[in-house]
Amino acid sequence: MTTTWRDVSDTLSDTLGLEHHPIALTFSDEADPGAPHFEKPMSEPTPDGRAGRVPASCVFWMEADTATFATAPEDHGNCSVGRWVHGFATLDDIAGAADVGALFEVGWVTSDDVAAVHVIPKPSASIVYGPLADTAGDPDVVVLRLKPSQMMQLSDAIPTLEYSRKPQCQIVARAKAGQAALSMGCALSRERTGMAPDELTCAIPGRDLAGIVERLGAVTSADRAVREYAAADESRFSHR
Repeated sequence: MTTTWRDVSDTLSDTLGLEHHPIALTFSDEADPGAPHFEKPMSEPTPDGRAGRVPASCVFWMEADTATFATAPEDHGNCSVGRWVHGFATLDDIAGAADVGALFEVGWVTSDDVAAVHVIPKPSASIVYGPLADTAGDPDVVVLRLKPSQMMQLSDAIPTLEYSRKPQCQIVARAKAGQAALSMGCALSRERTGMAPDELTCAIPGRDLAGIVERLGAVTSADRAVREYAAADESRFSHR
């Protein structure tokens, strides 16, 4: 029987007990990749010229929990950091933006931090977002929203998983380049997305996901056995 992305998504969600759908991101050189365009209106531009259909690119992850849609570069224009990370702007392009200035002014980032950020080097004509179960082709990146206990199990299934510092959205750039990455989130993204305080994120290269899901079954089975052992062992401590 042929395995589909819906099968992979369902197995992943059931194995980890996910509260949110795995989200697929597909980068395209086509301005019209076949998915309906994201429908929310463009915001009024700021004095420095920023405008977009959502406050930041990471907000598209939340929107994609229930719908598949295509975005154009200009749709990502409100968050200068997101534009840069997704390859839609260079550092020179965003250097004078007010939002970037605000981050430096309060010490949220430094020049050293900027030098370490992973970015997508080549802009795409569009990015398609949507539930992994509904993806029409092979996604480039899959983003998960996880509880710490779920991240614990997933990390055992991905020996090469790396921790990624702020900004949170750079996990997309890292996964697109072939490196699975987890993030604790960042203050900028958490405020804009409304992520729960106990949620973390992980981005996985699409080509690696099926193998990870297969390994995850063994990880969760072993964890169940260990929990049962620990519970039985703890029963000796009647004073607790």
